[in-house]
Amino acid sequence: MRDDFLIFTPDDVDLSRSPLRATLDARTFVLGAFNPGMTRLASGNLLLMVRVAEALAEPVAQGKVRAIRWTPDGYALDGHACGRVDMDDPRAFRLKDTPSRLMGLTSLSWLLPVELDPTGEDVLAVHYDRAIAPFAAWQHYGLEDARISRIGDGWWMTICTVSAERHATMLMRSADGLNWVSQGLVLDHQNKDMLLFEGTPGGMYHALTRPLGDGYFVYPADSGLAGGPAIHFARSPDALHWKPLEAPGIRPRAGSRGAMKLGGGTPPVLTERGWLALYHGVEPTGGVGIYRTFWALFDRNDPTRILHVGDDEPLIEGRPVLTEAMAGRRYLSDPVVFSTGIADGGDHWIVASGEADLACRITRVAKDRLR
Repeated sequence: MRDDFLIFTPDDVDLSRSPLRATLDARTFVLGAFNPGMTRLASGNLLLMVRVAEALAEPVAQGKVRAIRWTPDGYALDGHACGRVDMDDPRAFRLKDTPSRLMGLTSLSWLLPVELDPTGEDVLAVHYDRAIAPFAAWQHYGLEDARISRIGDGWWMTICTVSAERHATMLMRSADGLNWVSQGLVLDHQNKDMLLFEGTPGGMYHALTRPLGDGYFVYPADSGLAGGPAIHFARSPDALHWKPLEAPGIRPRAGSRGAMKLGGGTPPVLTERGWLALYHGVEPTGGVGIYRTFWALFDRNDPTRILHVGDDEPLIEGRPVLTEAMAGRRYLSDPVVFSTGIADGGDHWIVASGEADLACRITRVAKDRLR
């Protein structure tokens, strides 16, 4: 049994079956098939909800940078004059000389269900007929980074939605993990990486969230904290209406290799020692930064009580060797791993991640490493 490998890559996506094909009259390619939400189905098989970032083969035409946008009448192409655009980041472009920081994406993302065998070793089916694509104005630039939680007899999935209206979180629900129904928006602008606990401590739904902003306030110099984006707690009676909790969550610690930016990774799962969650931290490099996976443990009865934050040593790190065969398609220079799903494999955890914003990676983590 392999312990660390790629399970799904851009070459595994059949773009002739893309939901964009129905109305988009332009050549595209798969920029990445990555950041998969993961859950175990009733059959015992694993399901990945893969983010497919579909990009234009000709992003610049007639002196304009083009972006794909969903509309009620089909997919449209918007053009922005090259002279107004900063294109340093291959994943996005930024408009210059605007009062607010305005960005556009070089791809549009949709979600593709990929069914694996119970061990996560083999792909059994790719469910193009159940792909989830944008369907409303508040997601007209795409759907990103699904996270799936099994709670009771049902499945819940949070998804980041991207549009000029808002960068928000939507919730979907399923009775079988394959057929999903939208529950609408649950968190508003720039609150990303929402992770629902796989259970209801105290009869309530609990979640980790990560709000973003353009400015943060400084901690006292002797606090040991670095400031910036952090992971927070929220609680809900119905998983639809969320109240932020006052208890501080996971905050960036001065000196940690992940202090540049913290964010949620995998939905918290209940273990004999408490709620286990994996999260990401970013080390600044001058580029996008080095993304690593760390782990935390919360009290089983009071999830706002943090028992352990493992930010000294990463649990999973990016491995460029895994994508060597796709070296010509890599567009990030920094090692990046972004863990988004976890399942029980017996004596180990099966962790699903995005590797290099390019492909889906499976890593087996021995349970005794988390002691």
